[in-house]
Amino acid sequence: MRTRVAVIGGGQNCEHDVSLSSAASVAASLDPANYDVVPLTIGRDGTWRDRGLRPIGLAGAAQVLRGCDVVFPVVHGPRGEDGALAALCELAGLPYVGSGIRPGALAMDKWATKLVARAVGIATAPGVLVTRASAAHLRWTHPVVVKPVAAGSSQGVSRVDVPQQLQPALAAALAIDDRVLVEDLMTGREVDVAVLRRADGSLFVPPALEIVVEGLFDYDAKYGGHADFRIPAELVDTDAKALQDAATAVFEALGCAGVARVDFFLTEAGPVLNEVNTVPGMTEHSQAPQMFAAAGMSYPELLDELVRGAHR
Repeated sequence: MRTRVAVIGGGQNCEHDVSLSSAASVAASLDPANYDVVPLTIGRDGTWRDRGLRPIGLAGAAQVLRGCDVVFPVVHGPRGEDGALAALCELAGLPYVGSGIRPGALAMDKWATKLVARAVGIATAPGVLVTRASAAHLRWTHPVVVKPVAAGSSQGVSRVDVPQQLQPALAAALAIDDRVLVEDLMTGREVDVAVLRRADGSLFVPPALEIVVEGLFDYDAKYGGHADFRIPAELVDTDAKALQDAATAVFEALGCAGVARVDFFLTEAGPVLNEVNTVPGMTEHSQAPQMFAAAGMSYPELLDELVRGAHR
């Protein structure tokens, strides 16, 4: 008998389109011999829609979900990745793929992630938390990166090299979130590490990926094809081990499940955590699936592992 899997995409945030791509790819790549896929979409306005994109509302979606064996949420960003959909599944008693409520909420909050990382000995970029009330009083003293606390796909992220750029960068970030991180500009290689909790509970870490890009790895660089992804990243053994150890440590400290992508700056002093994505891009050509492919795990095999490891 085939497993009935609800794949949820879209969402009420700036990553809506990215989520649609990830969800469509997941739905199309789950092995039809083993899975009966039921697509659901959350519109930008919060309206739930069925496979024909007909509006069915939350009550209608709940009825559809009750008829499924597993829920596969692929909603990046707030009101999805942040534990919201995990909470819905928990309350409804539905098995679901990926991290639970607490790790989703913690990892979505970049400031909270930094606090957890520091508590387990993982370096993070020096920075300050800025609100709407405090933004006007912040003064530029050196190059920084400004980013929303809870957003993904590098939306609202700016590099600030001169004083005149600071307030416009803060305004852009505050247009997406009501809290903003202002972090020191890090010098080092950008290296991503994927971590998968297998269905048997063990952790699997494929070869790391290095991002080579001119300037900031922002939304345009990420999705416009301007970045060079190098897999596996050319790393000496000591750096590879340090990155893997740091990635698994923060994965465990946050309490993640399923797959997470842990992004680092590899500096002369060692790995510095940038952020953790508990619902990373999930098309076949996204960073995390590419890393698993480099380890010999195909995209359908990765999806199968995730479904089999769903919270029950």
